[in-house]
Amino acid sequence: MSLSLSRSIAASCFAVFIASGAAFAQDASKKEAEPFEPTVGQAGRDVVWVPTPQALVNRMLDMANVTSRDFLVDLGSGDGRTVITAAKRGARAMGVEYNPKMVELSQRNAKKEGVSENAQFVQADLFEHDFSKADVITLFLLPDINRRLKPKLLDMKPGTRVVSNTFDMGDWKADDTISADNTDCRAWCRAYFWLVPAKVEGTWTLPEGTLTLEQKYQFISGTLDTGKAKVQISDGKLKGAEITFVAGDQRFTGTVDGDTMQGTMSPTFKATRKAK
Repeated sequence: MSLSLSRSIAASCFAVFIASGAAFAQDASKKEAEPFEPTVGQAGRDVVWVPTPQALVNRMLDMANVTSRDFLVDLGSGDGRTVITAAKRGARAMGVEYNPKMVELSQRNAKKEGVSENAQFVQADLFEHDFSKADVITLFLLPDINRRLKPKLLDMKPGTRVVSNTFDMGDWKADDTISADNTDCRAWCRAYFWLVPAKVEGTWTLPEGTLTLEQKYQFISGTLDTGKAKVQISDGKLKGAEITFVAGDQRFTGTVDGDTMQGTMSPTFKATRKAK
């Protein structure tokens, strides 16, 4: 083979290599330019991504009675559908999502739906992010994550509404449970609802005597000591800051504000909690 022919072959090979490299770079650039599209089951930090069916999203927001007066936070917001749906109802809504690509996707979706002003998304660890000012919390996580979040949820202001797709909160019994219509939802179609209860455990002083309360989430028990008799209370229940119970032949109905409780008993009553 002549030297000139060898050089010609080498030049051709080099040209093919350069062209192939350019084509590969162009393909890579094209892939980078393509919008991120999530896939069901893709790995996340603590869970795989499975979207909540839109039919259940609608039912969950109905269940929580979401209105334009509310601030909703969706923990693990995925593609942003719950936040966007809440924003369409006029609520201020925020999604907390660990995957930055999902955050970008959610922002694009919110812009496309025309709700970017009310729908915001942050890339954050849901265990570290402060969502204490929310009126409504929505989530579709796993049972162990729900249980880890439970203390933080119970420290939120009384009356905060919590809705979870599919998974409950362990021994914190739900206040309500719903399912989406089977024609619109074939999987992941059940939701649980809780109202964060006020904290009332302790000893309270009221005109009728001393009220001692024990609490397990929204359920309360205890005694009323009038000085003449000590009676067990029954039907004790908290609905956010609202409290009801029966002591003897009297029904107490009132509201709790920190260490003060007041309402009606026959006649009205006002109680203060003793310092521990």
